[in-house]
Amino acid sequence: MKKKPMLPFGYKLMVSYLMMALIPVMIIGYYAYTTSVKSIREQAASSIEGTLQQTKENVMYRFQLLSRTSDQIYWDYALQEDLRLRNNGWAIYNTTIKSIEPKLQNAVNLTPHQALLRFYISNEEFPEMYALHMPGADPLQRMETFELLHLSRIKDKYWYSTLPSVDDGEIDQSQYWLQVEEDRIVGNLSLMRRVYDYQNRNQIGFIRVVTKINQLLSGVHYEKLGENSAVIVLDEWNEVIYASAPNKQDYPLLKKWNPDWEKGNLSIRQQLPDIDWTLVALVPDEQLEKQIGKVKLMTILICIGSFIMLAVISLVVSKFLTVRISKIIQSLNAFREGRFNKRIQYSGNDEFYYIAEAFNEMGGYINTLIKEVYVVQMEKKGAELKALQAQINPHFLYNTLSSISRLGKLGEIGKLDQMVMGLAKFYRLTLNNGKFIIPAQLEIEQAQAYIAIQQIKYGSRLNVMFDISAEVYGYRTVKLILQPFIENVLEHALYQPRIHIKVCANVEQGQLVFLIVDDGIGMKAEKVSSIWSDDDTRIGYGIRNVDDRIKLHYGQQYGVTIGSVYGGGTSVRITVPLSRQDETA
Repeated sequence: MKKKPMLPFGYKLMVSYLMMALIPVMIIGYYAYTTSVKSIREQAASSIEGTLQQTKENVMYRFQLLSRTSDQIYWDYALQEDLRLRNNGWAIYNTTIKSIEPKLQNAVNLTPHQALLRFYISNEEFPEMYALHMPGADPLQRMETFELLHLSRIKDKYWYSTLPSVDDGEIDQSQYWLQVEEDRIVGNLSLMRRVYDYQNRNQIGFIRVVTKINQLLSGVHYEKLGENSAVIVLDEWNEVIYASAPNKQDYPLLKKWNPDWEKGNLSIRQQLPDIDWTLVALVPDEQLEKQIGKVKLMTILICIGSFIMLAVISLVVSKFLTVRISKIIQSLNAFREGRFNKRIQYSGNDEFYYIAEAFNEMGGYINTLIKEVYVVQMEKKGAELKALQAQINPHFLYNTLSSISRLGKLGEIGKLDQMVMGLAKFYRLTLNNGKFIIPAQLEIEQAQAYIAIQQIKYGSRLNVMFDISAEVYGYRTVKLILQPFIENVLEHALYQPRIHIKVCANVEQGQLVFLIVDDGIGMKAEKVSSIWSDDDTRIGYGIRNVDDRIKLHYGQQYGVTIGSVYGGGTSVRITVPLSRQDETA
């Protein structure tokens, strides 16, 4: 296969710099106009959105003022109590004149807009108060500002029946902004809500506040967006209900939105919450593009200047970097040949300096690291060998077989069978096909098998409780870490007629934690200290073996911790990192 010709890095670097300078100039020159338009449009859109947001907040403030009128009636608990009156004509009449009528008038007075409050009540013992008007006429053209009517007048109305239904005993605090009956024709809007008696949770009335749309939207002005702009309000049917523009006749009321209105304009929309209306701002493109010519010229000049500067800089930088990279390549070739004493000398304080420092440190430590890895692996293998040697304890096997023999002589066939089966299970779990890392569940089962054998031997003298969190079963651990400590308890801590052992396992702060707690004789502080010494004592050897295997496999931050009080028992804490069963050891 023919080898490709070598292209020096310095040449590649210089060409890439020149291309980086040339390509942007070509692209910017070609797209200068469109880029300028986009930039100006984005800035203008941001400004217009802010103005439209202020307009929206002004409109919603006017809506809130009208809501206060209904709140005055809705939250009046005294009014709710008044409407409970029944079978007392004089009291009802007196309450209507002296209480209900003033409250309705005061509620209407809260809004600065022209409004008509219609309060429909379910208690028909109260008299109605209203004025006659022609069907389809604008109710806001009359002198009255409020009316008291019976709820039965509207129960069969289509618009009332289409309001969201409410189950008995439930209270609907919602407000509904709708155009019903003559509202759409005369340019009105109605705020409606149900009124409840909070004592018995029954609907006792219905509020309808009628006002002029042009008064609610009087804060919508096209002048805020600039000359020849327009602000249009669309209802839920996408029809124009209000327009502010130099030529309002271009946007006739109740006319469907025409997509052609957006041609030649920047269009921005804002939704009005609680009412399905939309504010639409239309700003002419020519208003946005007045500065495009200047921006385009400035962009071209900057691009030309940038290309010239980058062309000069690329020549200098490519030469400088090529020299430094050549030094690194020479040193890497020396390392490839096994000459780890090769060093790079750099001045300065840049990335190349840190690469050189790291390279030099690597050369100094590489032999040491190789030796350390080799020693650690040898120690790890040695620890695993010790674990395998400790798996089959001849003393334990001898005692168990002796107990089996005694049970046979005594005719305790049931216990003999249990002990034989327990011994078989114990060694099956202990050997586990020679695996060093096993599921935590098997480690716990191995400890339980050991306990089962010992309970046959010790009987009621031994009380063991396992408290295992379900989280533990999904993780793995070094094997044979629980049984040695349980064996130590039985050999060294049993001094009373009865001993209690508790074995716990749970997940804490990203670690798998095992606890073995007993109420045996405990140990003095100097005895605990001697466990960690190199003395080859039987109790110290088993504990150190478990701790060494954990530390060699997982790191120094894991292992065994012992706490003991002489005469008060011992607590052993074993920690290993979380390792899922499906992960590679």
